[in-house]
Amino acid sequence: MRFVDRYPIIVTDRKEACRDFWIEHLGFVSAFDSTWFSYLIAEDQSASIAFMTPDHPSAPPGREKFSGTGMCFELQVEDAREAFDKIASTGLKIEYPLTDEPFGQRRFGFHDPSGLWIDVVEQIESAAGFWDRYMIGSQS
Repeated sequence: MRFVDRYPIIVTDRKEACRDFWIEHLGFVSAFDSTWFSYLIAEDQSASIAFMTPDHPSAPPGREKFSGTGMCFELQVEDAREAFDKIASTGLKIEYPLTDEPFGQRRFGFHDPSGLWIDVVEQIESAAGFWDRYMIGSQS
């Protein structure tokens, strides 16, 4: 099976606010926009996301409104410090500061208007031995 695209659809009453947020702060562009559905893509087409109102006329099963919990949207970038500076310059309140994590990520994070947690990450070297005790089949 070959996938043509993959993206989450966030069901929310705040579709327009989410659309505007992703365009303003993250540089996405609108590929499709209607009164009940917005499909956004990164300018380089490396990522996509959609927002749908609960009254979408062709909604699939499970169209309950997103509660803002239990989901994290990862945006992996080449340079998290550069992304942090660019996104912070838009005036967005960053809720988790730029941090080098011992598990091998430089990251920062914030919520969008739907309550979706957005984690912007760059893969970096993990602390020596950090993963040893967590790997399946490890002796620890």
